[in-house]
Amino acid sequence: MTVLYEDNHIIAVNKTCNEIVQGDKTGDTPLSETVKAYIKEKYNKPGEVFLGVTHRLDRPTSGVVLFARTSKALTRLNEMFREKSAVSHQPSAITKTYWAIVQGAPKQPEARLENYLIRNEAQNKSYISTPPKPSPQGRDKDAKLAVLTYKTLVKGDHYTLLEVNLETGRHHQIRCQLAAIGCPIKGDLKYGAKRSNPDGGICLHARQIEFIHPVSEQNICITAPVPNDSLWQQFAALVH
Repeated sequence: MTVLYEDNHIIAVNKTCNEIVQGDKTGDTPLSETVKAYIKEKYNKPGEVFLGVTHRLDRPTSGVVLFARTSKALTRLNEMFREKSAVSHQPSAITKTYWAIVQGAPKQPEARLENYLIRNEAQNKSYISTPPKPSPQGRDKDAKLAVLTYKTLVKGDHYTLLEVNLETGRHHQIRCQLAAIGCPIKGDLKYGAKRSNPDGGICLHARQIEFIHPVSEQNICITAPVPNDSLWQQFAALVH
């Protein structure tokens, strides 16, 4: 586990593609428990360590994950992330930037994508849908607006590195929307990638998170180094 930032109220770590943020039916040790053990040992804390999960990353996704070390920080960070989940033209108190290595290249080097997504929980997958119908019997009444912007950072022979910024926070939003424009994320078989990655992850990395500190109110910007993979390292070296 790599700690990227910590103080008395928050801690941020660089998640690998094999880790889960919270416990699930697999029974694997979640990242939250690993962080608790780290805090307990480092600060010699007796009893149970408080740690609040403020947001999640899909298991095959890597990058920065932010946890709260106090209840005050957890409450305020949860409010920021809730505000982030809905479209707003007001400046957000929290900004997440992702890097994605996709197959091919998008037709437009940069663009803003707006789609309605509907989630199939049985398949754990999201699909492009139509706008929700006013009638309760509308087929896609649960569809939610998803908005992101992307820009090309590096274009290779077979793959392209994109920078992605979310305006909303929907289930599998980046994976689904990029696949819809013909650019599935490398290794993401669920959304149309040609083959899996050797480590079982996908080439989606939560590169940076910037936010107003929930207690000190200072601006905090945390950047997560890319995975130790030859393609990731090659692309990252070309970004200026």
